[in-house]
Amino acid sequence: MKKREFLAGAAALGASVPVLAKTASAAGSLATTPLVTISGAIQQHNRGPVDPALDQLFHKQLVQFDAAYAFDYGMLTRMPAQTIRPTLEYDARPHTLRGPRLIDVLTQAGAPGNPLTQVLLRAIDGYVVATTLGQVREYRFLLATHLDDKPLPLGGLGPLWAVYDPGQIPALAGKALKEQFTLCPWGVYHIQINAVS
Repeated sequence: MKKREFLAGAAALGASVPVLAKTASAAGSLATTPLVTISGAIQQHNRGPVDPALDQLFHKQLVQFDAAYAFDYGMLTRMPAQTIRPTLEYDARPHTLRGPRLIDVLTQAGAPGNPLTQVLLRAIDGYVVATTLGQVREYRFLLATHLDDKPLPLGGLGPLWAVYDPGQIPALAGKALKEQFTLCPWGVYHIQINAVS
């Protein structure tokens, strides 16, 4: 393929992305590739079960569900965004993180309101954080999409990072910097909601 033909095709594909994003007919319908999928005890669904042949990350990490609610980038960035400025453990410098509140994302998926509801945050590297809906609300978790006004990249801390500002949480104030972010998995791609009985 000639370079010019390739560039023309790539430009046409790039121009179609905004059109695809506008084709979502309902608030819960996906227009592009999902970034995070929420499953378990939720009331809203916009995707079917795990396909063991094609959903390889779910399959390899033993994630199973019959129905789930998936968010693409557009759905997340259309939600009200919040900003925090924590000092990060990786370089010990303050950075600006922006994204929707995780509690708002879970609410849109129809998560129950019980503060004892278990929330499992699963990252692409297999790291899983167990927390509760009450702690997600108390710590004011973001599902960050941006770091210092740039989208979080895959291969970095993104594309999504479940994160809070430990400087605003008294229980974390006396801990060492590297211990303040133990509940903050980067590269989050799946959230499982487990109801309490």
